[in-house]
Amino acid sequence: MRGLKRVGKFFLGVLTGLFTLGLIVAAVFGVKGYLMSREALEQLPVEEMAEEIQADEHFTTIEELPELYVQAVIAAEDQRFWTHGGYDLIAIGRALWNDLRTLSFAEGGSTITQQLAKNQYFTQEKRIERKVAEVFAAVEIEAVLTKEEIFELYVNTIYFGSGYYGIYDAAMGYYGKEPSALSDAEAVMLAGLPNAPSAYSPDVSPELAGQRMRQVLRCMTEQGVLTEGEADALLV
Repeated sequence: MRGLKRVGKFFLGVLTGLFTLGLIVAAVFGVKGYLMSREALEQLPVEEMAEEIQADEHFTTIEELPELYVQAVIAAEDQRFWTHGGYDLIAIGRALWNDLRTLSFAEGGSTITQQLAKNQYFTQEKRIERKVAEVFAAVEIEAVLTKEEIFELYVNTIYFGSGYYGIYDAAMGYYGKEPSALSDAEAVMLAGLPNAPSAYSPDVSPELAGQRMRQVLRCMTEQGVLTEGEADALLV
């Protein structure tokens, strides 16, 4: 019995040590990420970042976008966009679990706001402190801008493949029309491209682009945006 108690105390000590070490590491990365975000936001305040993007002659407001395009982007990229405060703990938890399960850093669980923060303030490098900084910056963006403004800034700056940045250039480049004139099928297609623009570009791989479109439609049906019949009709 005495031996078992010693073993139990040993493992309890190990677990306590690991937990303490985990807290210390989390605190270190938290501080680094916070300082990184403050430096970035001081160099380019959120208001100035927004004004620079909105000044583009082809800036497209949410009112000028097809409703189905907005719904498709939300369904595919950030289904709790309208309710979260910049980050989504459910998505982050799912991404962490999948990353641990696959021993990779493939999923980030980033919201639309986090993606906007990453694209405007940070590099694409996969570092923990950069990810933390992205969250802090996203919270700041949410505190300054409306959800509609955040969505507009996101879709007007993201990469759609084939050299097209922003929804206006993508709509004109792929379909020769302004965003407001997109068909439902075209809107859903464009909504899926930023996930992996170089791979999903219809100019590069129509087959992969079609597969991605079906993924977006599946997200939309699972979230109740479209019925199965409505989704199937867009694939005809």
